[in-house]
Amino acid sequence: MTPMTQAQLLDAARQCADRIVRAEQGRDYFDAPFRHLVLDEFLPATLAQACLANFPALQDPGWEHANDADIEVKYRTTWKSEFDIPERIIEGVRILNSSLILNAMADRFGIPKIVPDPYFSGGGLNVTLPGGLLDVHVDGNYHDATGLNRRFNAILYLTPGWQPSWGGEFGVYDPTGSHCLKKIAPLFNRLVMFDSHDYSFHGLPDPISFPKGESRKSIILYYYTRESRPSHHVAVEQPHSALWVKRGLLDKRGQKQRAST
Repeated sequence: MTPMTQAQLLDAARQCADRIVRAEQGRDYFDAPFRHLVLDEFLPATLAQACLANFPALQDPGWEHANDADIEVKYRTTWKSEFDIPERIIEGVRILNSSLILNAMADRFGIPKIVPDPYFSGGGLNVTLPGGLLDVHVDGNYHDATGLNRRFNAILYLTPGWQPSWGGEFGVYDPTGSHCLKKIAPLFNRLVMFDSHDYSFHGLPDPISFPKGESRKSIILYYYTRESRPSHHVAVEQPHSALWVKRGLLDKRGQKQRAST
């Protein structure tokens, strides 16, 4: 698969940004229980296939295993910069982190001055194997390297042939994290983008039932602003890590806020 030219990437980014701006209320874009959008066949088909073809095996270096049996069982990459990103996958990341997409997000969600994370703190590739899970939670609110405030998550699914019996849907929960209000299937080349704040509970708490040899694959990216979250999005004012429902809305260390910043 031949890499895309700059002109092709620009054209693709323009088309992707236009789809975000034009996301239709009630079909692609939703306000409740927190703002989120779902766009299918997001990247150009050839690029999505190239991202999958270049998805690194778990035997390759650059993976870490999150293995907290009750709340998080999955693999994620340990990218430190864009130079860690595999060929062709970097093209998808360039589109998703481009100013065209950032401006489209700002336009559709009404939040200006959004920036991506060049450090990829927590972002990158994710793989969940059969039996893996991710408890219902809200994400951390603070970026250590910059002091910026976390505002958005984007997930691009790269799982071909997904079937409902496999499980692994993205669960959208009520503001207490008690009730699942919607399940979004991890369809290949589907983009899910959503507000990240102290009431945007999400997860996949039930162990997935993918067939042997299949896994739930995705690219996950985070976005920030210098501006603080509005007060109605804040339950914990201090910097905090992910807060888990099964841990009583505490982080993995049993704390409500981070020990240091």
